[in-house]
Amino acid sequence: MGLPFWPFRRKHVRLAGVEFQVIRHGSSTRRYLFIHGNEETARQVLKEHMKTHRGTAYLVAGKERNVPVAGGVLDPNRMYSREGAERNFKTLNPQWTPGQLERELARLDRTREKLIRALTPPPGGVTIAVHNNSSAYSVRTEVGISDQVKLNEPNNPHEFFLTTDARDFRVLAKSRYNVVLQNKAPKEDDGSLSRLMAKRGIRYVNLEVGLGKLDRQKEMLEWLVRNLP
Repeated sequence: MGLPFWPFRRKHVRLAGVEFQVIRHGSSTRRYLFIHGNEETARQVLKEHMKTHRGTAYLVAGKERNVPVAGGVLDPNRMYSREGAERNFKTLNPQWTPGQLERELARLDRTREKLIRALTPPPGGVTIAVHNNSSAYSVRTEVGISDQVKLNEPNNPHEFFLTTDARDFRVLAKSRYNVVLQNKAPKEDDGSLSRLMAKRGIRYVNLEVGLGKLDRQKEMLEWLVRNLP
């Protein structure tokens, strides 16, 4: 009965040049992230989740996968390292001059850490990112570059957890769902938040579900928050 009386606040902030809606519900060491605007099922699930669960959620604004940056675009899950951002800028903005590229990389270098601090949980906490995928991506994509793998549902490869913490992996492996651990591998820095969290030893879980599978994503998110310490 106490949940409806916890403070529930929404606002918008700009971090590292990207606009986010911030939803705060009470006090908690859990942080949540919705980072790709075109993954609408994940957005809907997280918004509903925050009405009844404590924590702070950051939801990227807009409906597209990439966000506008200085006349170009950037995948907002490829900006957590200079190496990853540079590769992504070059891929998505081949028309940019070397000067444009350097200016945007320098801007990210100045502003990235504030975003990372916002998404990093307090001690003992965990950051949970919600994603949707399509036929081109599944847990099979991650198996070869993971430290540990537990395929509890091999016939449902699009539904899985990816975690950076070995203790969390042991908990998640007891579920009915697929789970992979990436706390040392892979070596390549693609600029994603999971790579950064693994490098810094921060607890992070990525929840992947096929686009449109709203009930399944709700189910997996509920299991996750109920069972992770």
